[in-house]
Amino acid sequence: MRITKEMSIGELLRKDSGTGVAEILQRAGMHCVGCPSAAHESLEQAGQVHGMDSDALLEEINLYFDTVTA
Repeated sequence: MRITKEMSIGELLRKDSGTGVAEILQRAGMHCVGCPSAAHESLEQAGQVHGMDSDALLEEINLYFDTVTA
């Protein structure tokens, strides 16, 4: 499964059977992972709003999914 920057935070969280994506986002500075507006933001939008590097997040989240689905 490949994750893209266009996917919403809500979609990413639903694809994750654990808490890995939420932990990655929180470590990067997105502490409102569960708030309603965050659920509809794309990964790229969240990066812009929260001052996060969405390319680095994308890479880390894809690595995470590679390890949990392997």
